[in-house]
Amino acid sequence: MRALRTNASRFILAALAGLCGIASPGANAALAADETRPPLAIQFSLDRPIDATAAPFVMAATGGLFSAEGLAVTTNIASGSPDAIARVAAGTSDFALVDINALVRFRDKQGASPVKAVFVLFNKAPYAIIARKSRGIRALPDIEGKNLGVAEGDLSIRLWPAVATQNGIKIASVKQSSISAAVREPMLSAGQIDAVTGFSYLSAINLKDRGVPADDLAVLKFADYGCEAYGFAVIVDPALAATKPDAVKGFVRAVIGGMHLTIKNPAGAVSELVSRMDGGSRDLELERLRAILRDNILTGEVKRNGLGGIDPARFERSVEQVAEDFKFQQRPAAGDIFDDQFLPPLNGRLIN
Repeated sequence: MRALRTNASRFILAALAGLCGIASPGANAALAADETRPPLAIQFSLDRPIDATAAPFVMAATGGLFSAEGLAVTTNIASGSPDAIARVAAGTSDFALVDINALVRFRDKQGASPVKAVFVLFNKAPYAIIARKSRGIRALPDIEGKNLGVAEGDLSIRLWPAVATQNGIKIASVKQSSISAAVREPMLSAGQIDAVTGFSYLSAINLKDRGVPADDLAVLKFADYGCEAYGFAVIVDPALAATKPDAVKGFVRAVIGGMHLTIKNPAGAVSELVSRMDGGSRDLELERLRAILRDNILTGEVKRNGLGGIDPARFERSVEQVAEDFKFQQRPAAGDIFDDQFLPPLNGRLIN
């Protein structure tokens, strides 16, 4: 990721931070400090190749917000949330974007590193079943008696037992077929299966790109059927959090600033994204980003309570749902998984 380093750009960024409501004494101090000491090198892991999910981080970098906080951020790509969490736990990455429910399961392992999330990007998890209406599926109860394709490593299926139970669906009546992620959309497009589990902003848009008519797709978002889960969150190396808390706060401030830039100009954010992707489609990623903003980030809870935080009571309920498919050694409390001390005050997190 690139960063703007000129004195003129720092002036513009400071003004932008004020307009976005993210300026603070800490941010101003970081700007001043950046003039006199080298930036702190930061390794940041994404749990998958760059797509629309990464927009706030790309915008924080190209907008110079990381450098304004005295951070030189280098991005690496992990093979999934478990791998990204392992990198942070081992100290080879300082931050990572991961599924917070994967973190909940990781932390239950004996001797697990006390990795915590410090910023929640997806207020609602994107877990979903994507189905063809022409196969007789228009609502979640219609899945009974159908063939559901589940890709290896899929995260949605882990919350399916809780959602099914909550909606009175007999899990045993749904045939689950293990498939490769590479053939998930092709098999559904070809009618070889009736539905797939996946992320609402990925599979549904990929299927439309494959020529499946939009009015033949049923995107059954788990959040619409009682799933309480949060989604992607930024986690931090515990050693960095303990020794350089201001750097962690600066990283979070920069991400919030990048989020504001993304909300203000999704098309511009996608242009920056696609320039970093291998063969990315601007139209697809713009549709994807708008779906993410609408369904996963700019929720009623976020509009009331600001970006990045959690509701502890809701989090406890989400852990109860995780437990439908996971036997905890010791069920965690919200404070075991999420640390809110690195978030800016509420007026620095509200959506303008």
